[in-house]
Amino acid sequence: MAFDFINAELQKKQVAGYLRRRHCVEYEKDGIICVAGEHYLNFASNDYLGMRQHPGVLQSWVEGLAQFGGGSGASPLVTGYTQAHAALEACLEEHLQREAVLLFNSGFAANQAICQALFHNGGNVLADKYMHASFIDGVLASKAEFKRFRHNDLAHCEALLSGLSGDTLIASESIFSMDGDSAPVGGLVSQSRDSGAWLMLDDAHGFGVLGENGFGVAEHYQLTQQDLPVLMGTFGKAVGTAGAFVAGSQAFIDYLVNHARHYIYSTALPASQAIATLYSLTAISTGDERKTLHENIATFRSLALAQDLQLTESVSAIQPVMCGDPHKALALSEALKQRGIWVPAIRYPTVPKGADRLRITITAQHSARDISVLVDALMLAMEAV
Repeated sequence: MAFDFINAELQKKQVAGYLRRRHCVEYEKDGIICVAGEHYLNFASNDYLGMRQHPGVLQSWVEGLAQFGGGSGASPLVTGYTQAHAALEACLEEHLQREAVLLFNSGFAANQAICQALFHNGGNVLADKYMHASFIDGVLASKAEFKRFRHNDLAHCEALLSGLSGDTLIASESIFSMDGDSAPVGGLVSQSRDSGAWLMLDDAHGFGVLGENGFGVAEHYQLTQQDLPVLMGTFGKAVGTAGAFVAGSQAFIDYLVNHARHYIYSTALPASQAIATLYSLTAISTGDERKTLHENIATFRSLALAQDLQLTESVSAIQPVMCGDPHKALALSEALKQRGIWVPAIRYPTVPKGADRLRITITAQHSARDISVLVDALMLAMEAV
């Protein structure tokens, strides 16, 4: 039988504790989700500020639908680029202090586009070991020489840099998606400047949260376009909508417009989505959601540490609880579900083998009571497993 390896591979994942299944969310409101008729406090969302259900974001999306329709209808190089897209790009250019911005349908597409467009004729890429899969896949599909330095290890990055010549990109993340820790941004800026390499930061989990006005890592560290020639950020997490952007020099963005196949040959993101995103960015910059989020993170860490719960050094919304074994992670996740808490297990290959965990995410929608309930449930779950 053709492709008879499929069932065997699924069985192997089942035995190893790595089989993945989807769960259909029936509805969600105020940080509570309903799955299979049961209600849970949701501690797994990347909607860090609760902007997905912000009344103004929803209203602006509806108004955008009335003006531009449900989709964009074409590639941005045909008729899919509207004044709504241009307005969002202009806002990002102003606040990020970049010459130009390009919108993509997803962070995955943006990372792939950067790698494949920049390195279709070769070059070098040095990436943090924990760089997102979308970036890694993009590099592997390019003609770049690819090396990975140990996580947040500037000395290892420097050693790998010393043996390279030609066009080189150093890549890292502002906040790492599974560990919640931050890149050594200042050191990476210095290394890229001293070596003549370009620096890229994936700001998927920092954009909307970091910075005085929520415009992410570039605003937070006051990084110029020269400091950070390639900036990628997403709207599907803290901003609460969907899509992504790449920001940089006018020449770099013009180059992507002409060489990034993920942009050229894809239908543009809906204009209504761009309108809602622009509203969300404005609301984030003036609202209290970021302050509430940071207070909630501090509350969780204080309560958890008071119970001797072992945490990592993360001070972001991403708070991993390490298990070290996929079966234990699954059992803990199930024990939390039985206590009304939704925190899926994260296992290989999303994280390295032996680094299986619960990936708790704190949001601005949580109350102090919600967080107290979570910590109590964690302690009970750990006793039960």
